[in-house]
Amino acid sequence: MHVRCPERLPEELYRQVLEQIGELSPTAALVDLRGALRYHAATASHLGDVLRLRLRLRLRLRLRLRLRLRLRTVSRYGIDVRVGIGPTITVATTASAQVPRPGGVLAIEPADAADWLALLPVEHLHGIGPRHAATLKRYGIDRVGLLAALPPATVQRMFGGRAGRMAVDRARGTDPRTVTPRLQPASATVRHRFPHDVHDGAAARAALLGLVVQLGVELRRREQAAQALTLSFAGGPKCEKTRRMVEPSAHEDDLRLLVYQVMDAAGLQRGRLTGLALRGEDLVDAQLVAEQLSLDAARQARLVAESAADRIRARFGPGAIGPAATYRSAS
Repeated sequence: MHVRCPERLPEELYRQVLEQIGELSPTAALVDLRGALRYHAATASHLGDVLRLRLRLRLRLRLRLRLRLRLRTVSRYGIDVRVGIGPTITVATTASAQVPRPGGVLAIEPADAADWLALLPVEHLHGIGPRHAATLKRYGIDRVGLLAALPPATVQRMFGGRAGRMAVDRARGTDPRTVTPRLQPASATVRHRFPHDVHDGAAARAALLGLVVQLGVELRRREQAAQALTLSFAGGPKCEKTRRMVEPSAHEDDLRLLVYQVMDAAGLQRGRLTGLALRGEDLVDAQLVAEQLSLDAARQARLVAESAADRIRARFGPGAIGPAATYRSAS
């Protein structure tokens, strides 16, 4: 199963899509469903429909239990995806691109894969880019079926050895690749763009504090901690500065102190800024980070406020509480 998300999907929503896919089969946006089919005792098409239901709809089902009316939320994200299902990565990925926007499910049975591919325009085959498609069309090869009928040696002369063999194999529905589970990237990035150029002053520091809060919330949601922070500046000469943390952390208190040190060391008092980007790097599992006891009552109060703010955001949404409110409540 290959899943295509809407264009310009925010990173937070994209990760939530991956989490929903992981409930069906713990891999990534390209999913090997063989084990999931046995586990859920369902067809591949049904699992694709389940995924779309969870992501797309905002339904509430009314359940009567002991004469009481109860509401159960089925899905939360309000986005749609295009799902392609097939016997190989090539067929599944090609199928997902054929689903009309905004979303749907297209399942290709193994016995029908070659015939289905044969009718498609050659540029629709996964792995055939615009340049290769233009080369094929110059020779009158405008359908995948015509490409599949060519001897591999002929296509190799057009594209080169390896690329030519792969193009013919994929046109015939042959793809020996397997889905390899991968961890999510060991970094998290948040960005802010100013409506007009600013100097390193109150506006820049306020935006930086907002990025710290966003990054901290994202790291704690993912149950990860950053071992290093990279601050990137846009506007004028672009640059970025990286510093390692003394101990991995996802707490805004620790992130804020280090980020302000990076900002001060950059010496941008006269530089104009159009945007900022803050990236947490070398992320580790938060459960592996040792929590040291502290006698600093003020810090403990800020950590308690941070935990309370996370619960508020989880219940009422990410915009329910902002960075200024977070630090006023902790002071």
